Amino acid sequence: MRISERALIISIVGVIFVLGCGALAGGAPPNNSTGEPVAGAQPTAPSLPESTPTIFPIFTPQPALPERRRLTLEFPPQIRAGDSDVVRLTLEVDDLGNVTPTAQIGGHVITGKVIEIPNLYESHHVIAETRFDIAGLEVRPAELSSEPLAQGTSATFYWSIRPQEAGVYRGTLWLYLRFVDKQSGEETRKTLSAQIIEIEAVNLLGLSGNFARTTGVIGSVVGTVIGFPFFEDLIKFVFKRRSRRNT
Repeated sequence: MRISERALIISIVGVIFVLGCGALAGGAPPNNSTGEPVAGAQPTAPSLPESTPTIFPIFTPQPALPERRRLTLEFPPQIRAGDSDVVRLTLEVDDLGNVTPTAQIGGHVITGKVIEIPNLYESHHVIAETRFDIAGLEVRPAELSSEPLAQGTSATFYWSIRPQEAGVYRGTLWLYLRFVDKQSGEETRKTLSAQIIEIEAVNLLGLSGNFARTTGVIGSVVGTVIGFPFFEDLIKFVFKRRSRRNT
């Protein structure tokens, strides 16, 4: 064999060897058309699934439940001109959160209703404010009244009223809540209630209350004197003296 032929054979064998090594490096399909594994095939590692981000649930804070309270109003529907009386407003709730009714006697009208207050005591200072607007009556205090309000505590407001003349007087009793942020100091105001009040001022036979009371005192004194045992004898003695003088 010539040297050129030998070199050619060596080159062909080298090419075959290189191709074979490449096939082994690239790997052969694990299965043939019948589904059987091919002899000499290298097993391939299973592909790993792509990682998915972990989703955590988002929790939103629930708003605080409103506080239920009872608002009780007491006022005299009728008053004598010149006399004074009291109007009372109470905002209350007991420690267990149950409504505590208020009972009063003395001829006053008592109305009550349940209201809800925003429960912001932890983050705000809560102040209850009231004002009684009614024309023609002397009202004290006439200005805005305020009282701090805490959770589970009550607030009570009083007004002294005095009508000077007989008539029908209508007014409005306002109740506000003022919230002051404990951190920023920002203030907000909410109208909680506006109740209409009607009060009738009357007199006795067209007389003022003071004059009627004075007349009553005089009448009591006269009645007491007439009821004395010697009053009849005193009258007879006076008439006898007059009859003697006339004769």
